[in-house]
Amino acid sequence: MKRERLGSRLGFIFLSAGCAIGCGNVWKFPWLTGQNGGGGFVLIYILCLLLLGLPVMTMEFAVGRAAQASPVRMYQKLQGPKGKWGFVGYLALLGNICLMAFYTVVTGWMIYYFYKFLVGQHTDLGFVSMITNPGVNVGFLAIAVVVGFVILSFNLQGGLERVTKYIMGALFALMIVLAIRSFTLSGAAEGLKFYLLPDLSKIKGTTVVAAMNQAFFTLSLGIGSMAIFGSYLNKDRSLLGESVNIVLLDTFVAITAGLIIFPACFTYNMEAGAGPALLFDTMATVFVQMGGGRIWGTLFFLFMVFAALSTELAVFENILACVRELTGWSRPKGCIVCGIGLFVISLTTALGYSVFAFQPFAEGSAWLDFWDFIVSYNLLPLGSLAFALFCCNKFGWGWDNFVAEANAGTGLKVKGWMKWIFRWLVPVVIIFIYIYGLVTFAWK
Repeated sequence: MKRERLGSRLGFIFLSAGCAIGCGNVWKFPWLTGQNGGGGFVLIYILCLLLLGLPVMTMEFAVGRAAQASPVRMYQKLQGPKGKWGFVGYLALLGNICLMAFYTVVTGWMIYYFYKFLVGQHTDLGFVSMITNPGVNVGFLAIAVVVGFVILSFNLQGGLERVTKYIMGALFALMIVLAIRSFTLSGAAEGLKFYLLPDLSKIKGTTVVAAMNQAFFTLSLGIGSMAIFGSYLNKDRSLLGESVNIVLLDTFVAITAGLIIFPACFTYNMEAGAGPALLFDTMATVFVQMGGGRIWGTLFFLFMVFAALSTELAVFENILACVRELTGWSRPKGCIVCGIGLFVISLTTALGYSVFAFQPFAEGSAWLDFWDFIVSYNLLPLGSLAFALFCCNKFGWGWDNFVAEANAGTGLKVKGWMKWIFRWLVPVVIIFIYIYGLVTFAWK
């Protein structure tokens, strides 16, 4: 099966950034920041992006481009004759499926809130009433899945690449408009102080765990989501430089999401640490109280829909590429089968607060928390650890092979002095924080 190609460098950057930019930035990042004390969490998060996220992204792109294969096959193609890395590719596929088992439902929530604001039925919206309504959850889950796979049923350049360019352009425009509006609110100064000035006394071990997991989650690292776009890329540009561009875009969106949300929270005395409901209950209440709130709310949730869809499309493409490589199916057939499969799996989350009630961990947890635990606390950090070990050691692909691939083309290069960061710092820090995270996790 001939490997498809992206039509332009901009398409690659927007697709990769679109995969990174999503609910992790504009839904999860703000509520984690609120729950972990504001500016201190933001500081640790940025450090994790630079020291862990950037090296892992470069390695993931390199593995994908060198293998010219989907994540399920890439380790097998690059490992030595005695290599036993093939199972890691299947874990990557599993990670993408588990991620979409709840992400598609969250995307449906975004579409639902956008629709309600658009038609003016936003005054009685509530997060709990939404997630406990089976009809709303299943219906909007179906919309999210169908829209995604209809777009992917076209060829790579005509479908995914073209649509993502429009989505990302609209997302950046809406985000800037909303941030400017937030700066004009009366509580903007207080909200920005909470958000941007670190209070070191609020930084705990759990803050570091949350920051690392969020860094991997927001960049979609460890499960091959970036590797697949590396496999569609030619060798014109070096991969460290491209990774820097994507990390900067991703961080810009995450920081700007907070610039939109926290001034509004402090202006209208809403709870900044409200958790997953922050974006839905808190922001919906803000828009109800704000002059012209229906218009601003519609724009805000349209922005959220674009952010969610950009990641959903990218991860759907990853799953589709793996399945097609294993089966030889055409794009349309793969889209139908994958779409049905993901819809069925996602019903656990969609109905997890009503029909399929399930409490895997502490009180109040549900299927969403179960899937998120598998992905954020396990497969993302462990998958990132696997990339570091594979790329930097002779029992894997090897440092020299990795550097040759990463440095092919023009742009920023991986330097010799960086080897200790890639080979030692990244794995050691991941292992330490991973173990600490499991020990301190709120199991019950």
